[in-house]
Amino acid sequence: MTMPLYASPEQLMRDRSEYARKGIARGRSVVALKYSGGVLFVAENPSAMLHKVSEIYDRIGFAATGRYSEYDGLRRGGIRHVDLWGLANDPRDVSARQLANVYAQTLATVFSDLTYDGSIVDEPSYLVMGGQTEPISTKMKESYEADMSLEAALAFAVAALSAGVTSGSNGDNGIGKLEVAVLERSRPKRAFRRIEGAALTALLPSESSESAEQAEQVEETPESGSTGSDEA
Repeated sequence: MTMPLYASPEQLMRDRSEYARKGIARGRSVVALKYSGGVLFVAENPSAMLHKVSEIYDRIGFAATGRYSEYDGLRRGGIRHVDLWGLANDPRDVSARQLANVYAQTLATVFSDLTYDGSIVDEPSYLVMGGQTEPISTKMKESYEADMSLEAALAFAVAALSAGVTSGSNGDNGIGKLEVAVLERSRPKRAFRRIEGAALTALLPSESSESAEQAEQVEETPESGSTGSDEA
């Protein structure tokens, strides 16, 4: 009779955490940052159907990267929790910190960054996750300024995302289609708002605007239809 290999719980958690990090690193990056009017979310997302940035509650946003089926489970679980908590108590008692703690305690699988092992890291000004995080984080650290306008913050986020893009086989070193949303402090109740179409084009720097338009045109051709993959 063969004895099963023993691994300590700590080693199992480290192995699972490393596996999760490698999977997330294969995804496309998401950045979130403060600007003068609230919080801006920017993600490179080729899919028009699978959102990486979503609304959780009136003034709480959610951004994730990796396998869509997994982080969408986090999103749906978070919505159920805050809805029930707001009904049972008071909507003013619902907070992003409380939701992050619930994720850490019950799902343990991230501005708060919730990692696979359940630890939480507060980021006071900006956050990047997924893809090539190191060059993007370096770019953001070098040039981030507080109280930027929405247009300036979007240009800053696009430049940061571009720092993490390597040249592909076709020689293209630009970022693809963008998913952009904001939590606007001035909105009276529901702060979450998506920015897309002509509104997004008007805010983007000229080169990024042309790139986004080309990505949308390619997506509309029959040859480049969705494969149904849940990797984002």
